[in-house]
Amino acid sequence: MAEHVMTTSIQDTVEDRLRATDPAVEVLLAEVVGGGTLRVVIDHPDGVSLELCAQVTHHLGDLRETYGIEVSSPGSERPLVTSEHFRRFLGRRARVRTRQPIAGGGDAEEPRRSFTGELVGADDRAVTLAADSGIVTIPYAEIHRSNLVEE
Repeated sequence: MAEHVMTTSIQDTVEDRLRATDPAVEVLLAEVVGGGTLRVVIDHPDGVSLELCAQVTHHLGDLRETYGIEVSSPGSERPLVTSEHFRRFLGRRARVRTRQPIAGGGDAEEPRRSFTGELVGADDRAVTLAADSGIVTIPYAEIHRSNLVEE
């Protein structure tokens, strides 16, 4: 599996810039949202402070000519982007949205694109959720977006 479940060109651009200036900063999400805003969600082994968010904004300086930049910590609904993220949060509740509808874990379950449940397994190819409809295994290649949910 590629290190990131989902990759976009803006994600790559932001990661490359920050890797060069502060390799300890992990870019969990970089996306362009309505109105030309670049939303960047970061994590750091020492935590995410307001000062770190300001530094990251500064390091993305030339992108400020094109986008309004919004840098934040992951918060309680932290994005899950890599296989390591899924392994680290086994036992926690997560929401996983897929690119295409997939079988929902129950025999009579219609295929769907959104699953919420406890993370019960994660390997290099897929994540397994104990969803309300039953156990469902979702290949990382099928994941559009995923995040922890408050319990």
